[in-house]
Amino acid sequence: MGRRAVISVSDKQGIVEFARGLVELGFDLVSTGGTYKTLVEAEVPVKYISEVTGFPEILDGRVKTLHPKIHGGILARRSIEHLAQMEKNGIEYIDLVAVNLYPFRETISKPGVSLEEAVENIDIGGPSMVRSAAKNHERVTVVVNPQHYGEILDLLREKGQIPAGVRQRLAAEAFAHTAEYDRLIADYLESRLEEKGGFPSVLRLTAKKVQDLRYGENPQQKAAFYSSNGSGTLAGGKQLQGKELSYNNWMDMDAAWKTVLEFQEAAAVIIKHTNPCGIALGGTPLAAYERALASDPVSAFGGIAAFNRVVDEPVAAALKERFYEVVIAPEFSPEARDILKEKVNLRLWAVGRGEAQSKPGWKIRSVDGGYLVQEEDEGTVPASAWEVVTKARPSEADLKELEFAWQAVKHVKSNAIVVGREGQTLGVGAGQMNRVGSVRIALTQAGSRAEGAYLASDAFFFTDTVEEAAKAGLRALVQPGGSVQDQAVIEAADRLNLIMLFTRRRHFQH
Repeated sequence: MGRRAVISVSDKQGIVEFARGLVELGFDLVSTGGTYKTLVEAEVPVKYISEVTGFPEILDGRVKTLHPKIHGGILARRSIEHLAQMEKNGIEYIDLVAVNLYPFRETISKPGVSLEEAVENIDIGGPSMVRSAAKNHERVTVVVNPQHYGEILDLLREKGQIPAGVRQRLAAEAFAHTAEYDRLIADYLESRLEEKGGFPSVLRLTAKKVQDLRYGENPQQKAAFYSSNGSGTLAGGKQLQGKELSYNNWMDMDAAWKTVLEFQEAAAVIIKHTNPCGIALGGTPLAAYERALASDPVSAFGGIAAFNRVVDEPVAAALKERFYEVVIAPEFSPEARDILKEKVNLRLWAVGRGEAQSKPGWKIRSVDGGYLVQEEDEGTVPASAWEVVTKARPSEADLKELEFAWQAVKHVKSNAIVVGREGQTLGVGAGQMNRVGSVRIALTQAGSRAEGAYLASDAFFFTDTVEEAAKAGLRALVQPGGSVQDQAVIEAADRLNLIMLFTRRRHFQH
């Protein structure tokens, strides 16, 4: 008895070669729609699905493979009872199912896609065949990923069959594939019912494993990296050189990339332990990098550098002189790559320029027995919307200085303080249990550079911060406000002749 394969794919990558290989191995092929047309045009012997079922496609193609001669052929065992029923009903065994589904994700990603268009791209027959084949993986091989075509052909040539362990692995992948597909559909339909900013009644998390990591934050912890998004995101980027990325690398890379995307001008950031030790703007990427490094050159050692512009030859030459774990940028010029390839352990990560960079998302954290879900803290309140609360009033230049400091402090762990001037951080106070402690750290780091500089705080502060700022010679402060002591703080700023503004928006980061 010959072997039979059903092939019906939306992703035609490699399908002609795979089909030819199966024919050479003695398989009869059955196919549908566009896949059938592709195989016929490539002169691959194939039967149309209706030749097997004896029933035409109906309802605009909505019903093609939902037939006992297809699902019976997939689900039947090699038992005497099943064989008798198969012969009685004229059903032939199907030994391999190669199916991938209508491109629902791509459809709903299109701007302005209608509900009708989305619904028409919900696959019914495909998932049904995949699930049937996966259920009966004891006998049937199911393939949902074109990357496995070569492996399947090699095994059939070498062994004459697909080993049970491989069939089980492919079945597990198939069920994961249909589960992800159903999750996408459910999330899309539910999202159309929710008010803007609402969260789904059921949180469905699905991501594909990219790689196992050497270990987690510490050597005794196992870890892996999973991706849930595509091009334009950090996870969708590409490693151009260097050692494998670690768990801690990914944590720092995420902090660095989000920070540098905060700015429209050319910007550079250097991150250590998810906190910036230097953020700066510049007329060129090189100028931005040199100023970010000058913010805290000691802490920059072994950090992660990120840019929101292409890393070019001058930047690469400067980076080569320092030790960094990772450098992130939208792209690296060929000249930059030639320079940096000499640092064989340095990881270069090119994110690309996809639209996903600008799309807000969710921030998800696990707690004991559950998850916390919140919107990402997107954007900042522009200086034009701030409230001047002191007698001393800022100039346009002051507002520009404070706006940079405010954008920077958003990316520092609370309690967070940034002292900056001329688009450069001079001192960063992060993660202290009391705010004035962070103030003192930032001012100490800034040293004499604090004279005439600007301070931003991620949340409200008390009079002790104002007094420390005045002693250091700062010119202006920006904070959210909202404390019961606001009036006392304003009076202190007036007494010490400081400019102070309230943004009325907080940027805690735990």
